[in-house]
Amino acid sequence: MRLKHGFAAVCIALSVDAAAAQDRRITLSAGAELAADGFLEYVLPRFSLKTGIRVTPVEEGGDVLLGPGVADGRPAFERAGVLYRISVENGAELARRFADWLASDVGRRTVEAFAAKGAPYRAASAADAAHGETGMAGDVAAGRRISYARCGRCHVVGPENRMKGLGSTPSFAVLRTLEDWESRFHAFYALNPHPSFTKIEDVTEPFDETRPPPIVPLRLTLADLEAIVAYVATVRPADLAAPLVHQQSSPR
Repeated sequence: MRLKHGFAAVCIALSVDAAAAQDRRITLSAGAELAADGFLEYVLPRFSLKTGIRVTPVEEGGDVLLGPGVADGRPAFERAGVLYRISVENGAELARRFADWLASDVGRRTVEAFAAKGAPYRAASAADAAHGETGMAGDVAAGRRISYARCGRCHVVGPENRMKGLGSTPSFAVLRTLEDWESRFHAFYALNPHPSFTKIEDVTEPFDETRPPPIVPLRLTLADLEAIVAYVATVRPADLAAPLVHQQSSPR
């Protein structure tokens, strides 16, 4: 009889431990690119090993949101000039622990230790927080997509099209160094040469039929424009004081 009681006590203890382990789980909605290049597979187990909290990636509705389109989150890390933010959605203590860990020294070192296939990840700094706090209503993710698809025809938007911009047009990173960059982007359609081929719905006049646009017209809505400005706010300004790097021809 005593053996049975002892066995029952062990079963109850194991059940309690299992339930506790089950409760130490959170879900994470992150950008698809973070899973595609192995970033999540590298970072999440290290957080779990440190805290005993298991993080399960989900497509949407996670306890934690992580990505360039998380407008109200705190800066987490940067990659290729794009600032990723993290936001705790349901207020759970375990979810907050993940966000705090990512911002800690250990979390920052973990982020930067990941051997990315393309551009490296860099933990957010105070500078990131300063230039990332846009307070803008535009959709950052949509702005990034529109910028590459439309503005990328002439401008270097970022690393993905760094070899495709026109030499006579400044890159987004260079434009971000200007004190009035925000007003310039908000009114770009009125600044030459844009009026000849740009149409903002419900804002600009139709094109003159006798003077058709010289190139394929650029048609945007005001929401598109706000999204572009919100995205540009996350672009790291170019370091114009950096020394020039000259290519040297190989000796003959």
